[in-house]
Amino acid sequence: MSDLGDALEAQDAVRVAFALRNGTVTVPLLPVDGPPQVRVFRRGDADKYMLLLFSSPETYAAMLPEEHEHPVAEYDAATLKDFLTTNLGVLEAVWFDVAGPYAMQAAPTDVLDALEL
Repeated sequence: MSDLGDALEAQDAVRVAFALRNGTVTVPLLPVDGPPQVRVFRRGDADKYMLLLFSSPETYAAMLPEEHEHPVAEYDAATLKDFLTTNLGVLEAVWFDVAGPYAMQAAPTDVLDALEL
């Protein structure tokens, strides 16, 4: 299990922040031709989106077993910080390993704060 996976299993926000600052996180991508695009999700007709991050490509694939493609990128702290900063106005939440069993949720600003320490 990854450092992020271990932190999520422990449900320890401090360890999650440490794992994000010092490791990588799996970010889902849209299966498109051309430049990679981060896949974000929306609840029903909500105005804002949720960024779903995963401890491994396998945990992302487990969330969408009916899909055949699961393109991902591994983001380090700087790349994740850039993405969050650019998209802060359209994100309502960040979820980690949303399909469980150790899912956690954070506000985008809280994740940014954790990355800036």
